[in-house]
Amino acid sequence: MVMPAPPPDTVNAYLAQLRRALKGAPAGLISDALADCEDHLNSEIATNPDVNETQILRTVVETYGTPEEIAEEYRDMEHTISTPFPQPEVRNERRFGFFNVVSDPRTYGALLYMLLSLATGIFYFTWAVSGIALSLGLAILIIGVPFALLFIASIRVLAHVEGRVVEALLGVRMPRRLPTGPSADERVWTKVKEAFSDIRTWSSLFYMLLMMPLGLIYFFIVVIGLCLSIVVTAGSIYGLITGESHINIHDAPYLEHMLHTAPGLVVLALFGILLFFVVLHIARAIGWVHGKIAEGLLVRL
Repeated sequence: MVMPAPPPDTVNAYLAQLRRALKGAPAGLISDALADCEDHLNSEIATNPDVNETQILRTVVETYGTPEEIAEEYRDMEHTISTPFPQPEVRNERRFGFFNVVSDPRTYGALLYMLLSLATGIFYFTWAVSGIALSLGLAILIIGVPFALLFIASIRVLAHVEGRVVEALLGVRMPRRLPTGPSADERVWTKVKEAFSDIRTWSSLFYMLLMMPLGLIYFFIVVIGLCLSIVVTAGSIYGLITGESHINIHDAPYLEHMLHTAPGLVVLALFGILLFFVVLHIARAIGWVHGKIAEGLLVRL
């Protein structure tokens, strides 16, 4: 028999119980729930400075709900939000045949993301490298610290924007709350310490740098794969219709002769079609892997 958890008497204890109650939920959902609750609890403490934290937590549990109740509400709310991607339980019921990839919206979202990743990767990399260089160069000046804090804030905003793109195109639940920085009444060095000690700062910065090589790889995979499959298929069909084939393989004359015949062109057309589906499967797999990368580097738990 599992004993119920004791009522939380601190904000950290409440958040820890909420995190355990949400175990197994998407990381983005957990991040949003923790951030919402932390803001609400800190607001209650700030508005009641004469009441100790334990009593405030008891009041919050009575009015706001226990961590388990809050976790259940967030799970229920998540199911009411419609997305173009099927829910996990629906996807598990589908038959994943080789050709069913064309009916999966994640395939086309991944293709679009891979095409966009070249531009976004170049932008993220340029922004990150320029910001790092300027932050280090201005560190000895009085504007060095404010500039570094501003750069870190921009990285968090870009990480949030990238998370929204990942969720929209790859179907991975990412945080939907805008990142919140330190409060205005904190000292400058406290802000600096919190900014530099937050692992999300460095993981988001690493993600920005990583997107440059990944963007190049993604872009060339989808462009070369799709163009090759389309050209091979279209060229073969054109040869079958017109009787003219412009395929020249000087190092393999027998193979070249075979590809100038109708059976050879049919086989080549089938190969082009097969290659098209292979590219779609590769794109969907890359979308799944990149979603895990984004979830691991951009989501703070």
